[in-house]
Amino acid sequence: MIGFKEKMLFTGLAIFFLTCILACEKDGPEPTEGFTIEKFSAVAVEKTNAVKTYAHYMPWYETPETNNGKWGIHWTMNTRNPNITDTNGKRQIASHFYPLTGPYASSDANIIEYHLLLMKYSGIDGVLIDWYGSSDYNDYGSNRTNSEALIDALEGVGLEFAIVYEDRTIEQVVKNDNYLSRIDAAQNDINYLENNYFNSTNYIKVNGKPLLLVFGPEEFHQPDEWGEILSVLSTELTFVTLNYSSAQTAPHSSGEYIWVDKGSLDNKYANKNNFDVFIGGAYPGFLDFYSEGGWGEGYFTIDHNNGETFSQTLQKAKNADTNYLQLITWNDYGEGTMIEPTEEFGFSLLEMVQQFTEVTYQKNELETIYSLYKLRKQISNNDDKKRLDQAYYYLVSTQFDKAKQLIDSLETIDLQ
Repeated sequence: MIGFKEKMLFTGLAIFFLTCILACEKDGPEPTEGFTIEKFSAVAVEKTNAVKTYAHYMPWYETPETNNGKWGIHWTMNTRNPNITDTNGKRQIASHFYPLTGPYASSDANIIEYHLLLMKYSGIDGVLIDWYGSSDYNDYGSNRTNSEALIDALEGVGLEFAIVYEDRTIEQVVKNDNYLSRIDAAQNDINYLENNYFNSTNYIKVNGKPLLLVFGPEEFHQPDEWGEILSVLSTELTFVTLNYSSAQTAPHSSGEYIWVDKGSLDNKYANKNNFDVFIGGAYPGFLDFYSEGGWGEGYFTIDHNNGETFSQTLQKAKNADTNYLQLITWNDYGEGTMIEPTEEFGFSLLEMVQQFTEVTYQKNELETIYSLYKLRKQISNNDDKKRLDQAYYYLVSTQFDKAKQLIDSLETIDLQ
């Protein structure tokens, strides 16, 4: 039997140990509930140039992670292998230019965020998406899926979009389906656009009507054909063709847009008053990889002149006093017309866009967005991922200083 003294000793020891435990808990780190994200809606950037400025966007890039273990053809063509790297880790791609991020998948959410934030802080109003139709033949389905990943992210950033229809895909679609006529195939595409895109709140409207561009046309060259194709629509379009091509679509089209070629920009702008709608064009140069990539003889060359060509074509657009401008292009690496940041040009081409749109932002904002992208690729801690999400919400709502402070605080991670 335990005596009274033993009971008192046991009780005292118990109290002592309990006191120590409580003291340790009190002096130790406070428990945390994790970082809480405060979401903000998109706010338009302030700019003094009223010209609606859009970037022509290619959604066709794939990596092994998105393409059954193989690099997509727009990184490889017939001769390149991105699995081959040089001593600096630079991959072998089908282009004379190299994206600052390295080759990417168009469906990558981090790439999409990076692209759209760069556009926003460059004063770009939206994207004109190169669209291969509603068929799943060839890589057309993945291009459409990639386009829709982009579209899903646009409204959150505060940007608009419209479609540039590649009617040249119809020939291959019909060859793959003997029961489908050319007109039926095109009507399927137009129906898809109306059912899935035209009613989006951020779809570009011109004169109150959805804007649709056609690249060409390349397949349908008679106005009656376009009358039949567009007859399936329940809404009227603002339909615009490539420069010098509207005779193939009128009276169903509203105007033309400029594209990059060796023709005179001055002559193209001289026609702008002949149309209800005219979209100007600016480009940094043209240097395709088709011959080196085994895709034919190639087209022509327009020297980039260290960015001077882009500066001059932007100035011509400003002098022409157009209401709309297409930047040709955001990311066509195969033709060397990209304006997204590259190793060769850095951020300089987007800085020229900033000067054209007359936003208050400069290179610093673009570099910070690039830092956000790099952190997205490096950080695995859940709370730090939430902090990056918070930086995104600060950026889309133009609370740049808060975003930069948060991004800078996370850049202690070695990103090399």
